[in-house]
Amino acid sequence: MISGLPPGLILIAGAVAIPFVGPTIRKGLVLALPVLTLALIWGTGIDAGTVWSAPFMGYAVSPVRYAPTGMLFATVFSIMAFGGALFALRSARPSEMAAAFLYAGSAIGVVFAGDLITLFVFWEIMAIGSTMVVWNGSSDAARRAGLRYALIHFFGGIVLMIGLIGHIEATGSITFDVMQADAWPRWLILAGFLINAGAWPLSSWIPDAYPEASPAGMVFLSAFTTKTAVFVLLVGFPGTQALIYVGLFMIFYGIIYALLENDMRRILAYSIVNQVGFMVVGIGIGTEMALNGAAAHAFAHIIYKGLLLMSAGSVLYMTGKRKCSDLGGLFQSMPITATCGIIGALAISAFPLTSGFISKSMINQSAADQHMMVVWLLLTAASAGVFLHAGIKFPWFVFFQKDSGLRPPDPPWNMRAAMIFFAALCLLIGVFPQPLYALLPAPVAFVPYTGAHVVGQLQLLLFSGLAFFLLLPLMKRTLTVSLDVDWLYRRAAPAVIAWIARDLRELSDGVLGGTRAQVGSIIDSMAHYHGPAGLLARTLPTGRTVFWVLVILAAFLVFNFS
Repeated sequence: MISGLPPGLILIAGAVAIPFVGPTIRKGLVLALPVLTLALIWGTGIDAGTVWSAPFMGYAVSPVRYAPTGMLFATVFSIMAFGGALFALRSARPSEMAAAFLYAGSAIGVVFAGDLITLFVFWEIMAIGSTMVVWNGSSDAARRAGLRYALIHFFGGIVLMIGLIGHIEATGSITFDVMQADAWPRWLILAGFLINAGAWPLSSWIPDAYPEASPAGMVFLSAFTTKTAVFVLLVGFPGTQALIYVGLFMIFYGIIYALLENDMRRILAYSIVNQVGFMVVGIGIGTEMALNGAAAHAFAHIIYKGLLLMSAGSVLYMTGKRKCSDLGGLFQSMPITATCGIIGALAISAFPLTSGFISKSMINQSAADQHMMVVWLLLTAASAGVFLHAGIKFPWFVFFQKDSGLRPPDPPWNMRAAMIFFAALCLLIGVFPQPLYALLPAPVAFVPYTGAHVVGQLQLLLFSGLAFFLLLPLMKRTLTVSLDVDWLYRRAAPAVIAWIARDLRELSDGVLGGTRAQVGSIIDSMAHYHGPAGLLARTLPTGRTVFWVLVILAAFLVFNFS
């Protein structure tokens, strides 16, 4: 019976219980629930392909479908929930942990959904949970950013809902399977998925909202929304060529804005867009190796991005500062945080022996195998850009640049333990990739550790590092603001709306003012003739009345018999 339930419901039930238990029980609960979820995913003995169905409104909904891709994503989501809970154990409020577990549980619900109705329900619950995580940043900026975040995601939900309705109406099926972007409902579904993936032009919600969450909250936010979007694109739109161009734009958009940023958490937020772009390109290429690479890279990215944000969150937690221009020299007093941050930076840069290398190289190789020379060259150039903004810029300016004079210690034991756990995973996956490859949707024949792959990647990274230090004066950030597309709805749209509202108010006042004058004139005219003192209300003598009656009767007879 338990095996027939969506595994994500364990975390959702935990989210309901967390606010009502004591601190000691709560700490054990938030660590145990992700482990229990992972055990349910892999310990029930259910074979891939098994579907649990139930009738609903004339359709057969499938809230649980065990498939390799879903089990891969559910596994890493459970790991992320455990690592995030460990990192947040001493700092997060009960409301924040409840929101985070609602968020994580609904993300697992999405990746197990076998039908479009179940997918949409969990998709919207995920939007609610993630918005609550942002709002738990407990600042005015977090409140405003959370509201903008909710507006973007509920807009995306409306787009997705319209597409789903059109698709179900046209096909009569609610099964979530491979689709072709060949009609307007499927295009709307694709657009709804891409909004959550952080595709341009609606990608700035990531650097707008995520950095306003708490240090622990951003760790959770980095893992679920964009990666569930990657999952649904993998299942629903593999091989859609338009995704190649969307992904390439995301890659370079993320690199450019990350290089311009001064806020360490906004650097890493833009890096999320960049890394998801690699996955979207792999999905667009659509070969078995490309899809395996996209899935593997999503798995690796959740872990190394979580590690990088734990490192940045630890610095923020201990110093209260997030601007690179205010930091530097922290390796002297925060050696564990610095070391874990460096491991995460190497992993995101696809350095050999780290998890990023064994996943990103599959995407690059798939482009080469398909003779997509331009795509391969752009992916290679983008790999160098990733090393510049996340592999070197983040650890250099936070931990090694000119000493800021700050001497905070490493964070509490739970934060250190979470960082060490994720750093170990980055290295273990990089050194022993076969367990991860065994979880991928298709058999893997790719060998990452060949001389050409290793030497080529090392050359690329070393020359990127050389370029960084040669251009270091240009890389130093100042207290500037980088305008992004969100400026249109944060600043321009309110100004335009206020201008339109002012003109409408003037028009309304004019219309209503004129109307009032006209109505008043009509009332005055009626009062003049029909009022108590009006012409038609005066009393007349009997003789005069009889006279006018005779006149009217005579006129009637004349006209009637003429």
